[in-house]
Amino acid sequence: MKIAEILSRDRVILELKSIGKQEVIQELTAVLPKEGLDLDRVVQVLMDRERLGSTGIGDGVAIPHGKLSGLNSLIAAFGRSTKGVEFESLDGHPTHLFFLLVAPEDSAGAHLKALARVSRLFKDGQFRKVLMGAKDVDELYRALLEEDEKYG
Repeated sequence: MKIAEILSRDRVILELKSIGKQEVIQELTAVLPKEGLDLDRVVQVLMDRERLGSTGIGDGVAIPHGKLSGLNSLIAAFGRSTKGVEFESLDGHPTHLFFLLVAPEDSAGAHLKALARVSRLFKDGQFRKVLMGAKDVDELYRALLEEDEKYG
């Protein structure tokens, strides 16, 4: 699974306007494909997952994720907040980089592989700096794809 297979340029947000957890999830969900997708249901699924424990993994990164019935394939959105958002992160610091992942309900293996791949990308502090310094959506998207290519 490659990031390019689940994330398109039009689902990358250069600067999130939201300042709270649910608002960030709503803003990211709003850029997902509208065809056959109940966006309110997506938000509900993601917020239900957040109630189990924050997907703010630390180092300024959150990977909100959930599974949805009726979905045919994994889809993703990415957003950045240079100001940072209180996301109940594991390290207690503001979150700046958000990779939202929605998977079909019956795709446990693919879902876990995608989470592992995204987590590995964001472990690299230099990569996080590149994303924080990107000047436009093209630069953000290109950085995500190029970093992903390093992992084959």
